[in-house]
Amino acid sequence: RKDPEKVKHGIAKKNSDPSLVDEFLKLDEEWRKAVSEVEAMRVLQKKASEERNAEEGKRLKGEQKLLEEKAREAEMKRDEVWMKIPNLPFDDVPTGKDESENVVVRKVGDPTTFDFEAKDHVALGEKLGLIDTEKASKISGARFNYLFGDAARLEFALVNHVFDILTDAEIIHSIAERIESGYSQKPFIPVVPPAMIRPEVLRCMARLDTGQEDERYYLPKDDLYLIGSAEHTLGPLHMDEVLDEKEAPLRYVGFSPAFRRESGSYGRDVRGILRVHQFDKLEMESFCAPEDSRKEQDFIVAVQEYLVQSLGIPYQVASVCTGDMGGPDARQIDIECWMPGQGRYRETHTSDLMTDYQSRRLGTKIKRKDGKSEFAHMNDATAFAIGRILIAIMENFQTKEGKIKIPKVLQKYLGKEEIG
Repeated sequence: RKDPEKVKHGIAKKNSDPSLVDEFLKLDEEWRKAVSEVEAMRVLQKKASEERNAEEGKRLKGEQKLLEEKAREAEMKRDEVWMKIPNLPFDDVPTGKDESENVVVRKVGDPTTFDFEAKDHVALGEKLGLIDTEKASKISGARFNYLFGDAARLEFALVNHVFDILTDAEIIHSIAERIESGYSQKPFIPVVPPAMIRPEVLRCMARLDTGQEDERYYLPKDDLYLIGSAEHTLGPLHMDEVLDEKEAPLRYVGFSPAFRRESGSYGRDVRGILRVHQFDKLEMESFCAPEDSRKEQDFIVAVQEYLVQSLGIPYQVASVCTGDMGGPDARQIDIECWMPGQGRYRETHTSDLMTDYQSRRLGTKIKRKDGKSEFAHMNDATAFAIGRILIAIMENFQTKEGKIKIPKVLQKYLGKEEIG
């Protein structure tokens, strides 16, 4: 309402239709007019009641019901368009049409090289009996997989590693101090969230907007969707709640399966476990005051880097451009790990700063010290997507003999130094 041209300009950068703004404003005006008519009718009805004019009161009550229905319909039409308008990107987000225009901001570690021909994770997994996609295909269809033996144990080593780090107050304090002296050192709360979600809640998370339905698995008998990430059910944790400012930031780390149709053709990505329909994932979710949301994202990216560095995997950090970032994002940062079997960096982590885009839909607010409330700001980010980080471990730590060295921080969980 205040600056429609700014909104048009911002969403155009995200390849969204600016005419949505005009459509919204038109419907918004109709809704406001309808609400005004309802209020005017309530005044007349109150007057009739005070004058004890029962017949007139009855007539006005009937008209009021019609006007209230008109207002509800106007609101539904308006909100339907509102839901299609993406979040506005921050001014310093790089402008671009797709992932080819993402900007690498730093590289950490040199790409791993070998004095032998590097194998990809598919060849390593088959040779060592760690991954089986053929049997999974017969049983569940294409793009599913079995993890066996030490690959399965590695998954839970990664889960324990993440939980150990993110609940360690000393480690979290050291990471927070790098962002700003005295910044919140509150550890993360581990969560195993539901793997199913109601459609209306998924829409509030902006993960079931037009065009997204095809990526989701739907259970019509139960009217539920399978989640595509733990953030889908972590984000609504405080739906319709008012959080005390003293509690913020609230930080969670969830472990869950994730289900995605991954429709479309991705060439070699359909091989192995890089892009599959079901995988396990560790996801961070944070609720904070508006003035802290950018610092909170910087902190979360620092946590992601700490996790990747702890494994000893080379990576790069990229600022995602406007045309490649998600609809709810105001700023998106990706981490891409080096994959020797492919000879390139691949995205393994995403950090999404949503500002108040999701919290407005969810009704999640923060109560300030002065008693006023405002919408919380939300961040979500990958801790580890198990399949992709397993690929990075297998390919970066392979040996000439075809074995896989286990990163030192994970050895205590497996009780050995290598696989094979």
